Amino acid sequence: MERGLQNFFTLLIGVQSILGSLSNGFIVLINCIDWVNKRKLSSVDQILSTLALSRIGVILEILLNWLTRLRCSCSIVDGEELKIITFTWVVFNHFSLWLATILSIFYLLKIASFSRPIFLYLKWRVKKMIVMILLATLVFLFLNLIQINTHIEDWKHGRKRNLTWNSTVSDSAKVSQLIIFNMTMFSLMPFVLALISFLLLIFSLWKHLQKMQLNSKGHRDPRTKAHINALKIIISFLLLYTTYFLSLLMSWVSQMPQSDLIHALSLAIGLLYPSSHSFILILGNSKLRQTSLLVLRQLKCGTKDEKLTTP
Repeated sequence: MERGLQNFFTLLIGVQSILGSLSNGFIVLINCIDWVNKRKLSSVDQILSTLALSRIGVILEILLNWLTRLRCSCSIVDGEELKIITFTWVVFNHFSLWLATILSIFYLLKIASFSRPIFLYLKWRVKKMIVMILLATLVFLFLNLIQINTHIEDWKHGRKRNLTWNSTVSDSAKVSQLIIFNMTMFSLMPFVLALISFLLLIFSLWKHLQKMQLNSKGHRDPRTKAHINALKIIISFLLLYTTYFLSLLMSWVSQMPQSDLIHALSLAIGLLYPSSHSFILILGNSKLRQTSLLVLRQLKCGTKDEKLTTP
């Protein structure tokens, strides 16, 4: 029974990884083609492309985590290997979270309509503000890596001093502590910023609908649609990232012996965030949505032609 569930989760994680890599790769590919043809790329397309690349990295890290668990029941015992894998995961996760947050802020500044001077100032300088936020996040990333490096070095020295050190348990506990520390200390700020952007967009939509009612106009005007579309993207990010955070908590619990199935379940849930949100981004972007529909039509026509030509 346990072996069957393990195979099921392996298949599920594999399918999620493939779909997530394809959807994020599609975003990168379409924007790269657009950049080659036009020699320029809009700000939102630049954010989407780099976000998709970072999420491909997160997906591969999760997949490798599970494959390593299947290959060997013991965890990482080499300090340098632990450092490389943890650093790679933290970097990909950092940019995946912050770029999604920046996308939420971008939608807020481009779509919302507030008359406050500070909002108008940021709205006029949205590109510069995005660059400044990205540069500021590098400081958080650097501090995070320093903190993690300190933990790993302390663990390495502790293992050398104690010859009876239980490497399997201590490695699992160390990786879990690093992940939870990263998520709680360095992921709270971007999540809160995305939540604030969501609430401000709701307030902006409410004000806009009131204005439309006073002017006796319909509610399905372009600005209303833009508000709703942005809200869908941001709320899906908040919900999916919450499930991702919960999956990390489950992964922390699964470090206890005989809990491979809990670990597999946590990875499967964790993959929902980088995989599913990319589909929502595709549907929410007119260029990506139209291109994806065109590709699906061509694939459907190609399948029909094969059936007709088959004797």
